[in-house]
Amino acid sequence: MENKYKLTREQNVFIAKRNIVDYIWKSANLEGIAVTYPETQAIYDGGIVNGLTVDNVIAINNLKYAWQFILEEEDVNNDFKAISYLHKLVCDKLVFEENLGKIRTTPVNIGGTKWQPSFPIESQIKEELESLLNQSEKTKTEIAIEIMLWLMRRQMFIDGNKRVAMLFANKIMIENGCGILTIAQENQTLFLEKLINYYETGDNSDLKKWIYETSIDGINL
Repeated sequence: MENKYKLTREQNVFIAKRNIVDYIWKSANLEGIAVTYPETQAIYDGGIVNGLTVDNVIAINNLKYAWQFILEEEDVNNDFKAISYLHKLVCDKLVFEENLGKIRTTPVNIGGTKWQPSFPIESQIKEELESLLNQSEKTKTEIAIEIMLWLMRRQMFIDGNKRVAMLFANKIMIENGCGILTIAQENQTLFLEKLINYYETGDNSDLKKWIYETSIDGINL
């Protein structure tokens, strides 16, 4: 699985900033946050949008702050601490404060399947993450996709797992000049269907290939 794009970090950041509202809008919709692109743009610009819940407005602003963290902080390691901090940014004011950045201690149900993830254990999470990051035979693109899917299935947090997973994967993509992972609106239903299958089987091969073929944004400069 070759890198589709070979950019510098600066070039990748430039591309991400040009399309940041689009990425936020798609990520929000993927988590069932019902906002339109114009509404997302207005919230991003600090405007007032009528007809949206307070939580939806907070969720969009939180994604804005999380993306700013990824794009502006160059010297942050790809580790458990970074994942936890992204969760704090993504879910601030949306979950109880004691749950921010903390591994969940209650069971979760996932819509569309009877499958339930096991309880996450911090030491295991750290070991698994280290193993995924240090796959020398794989490209950074493939590693980022695998980590994104692993985080989604692991369900580390009480809420916001898909948002955190995609943000952390994009941190890896951007710092290595590999483009941006983003699920197009017209592909989101199929993505969720494939994600449920991955949850139930633990086999990421079909979904990983599909994401590689359909869901990497960028340009070759």
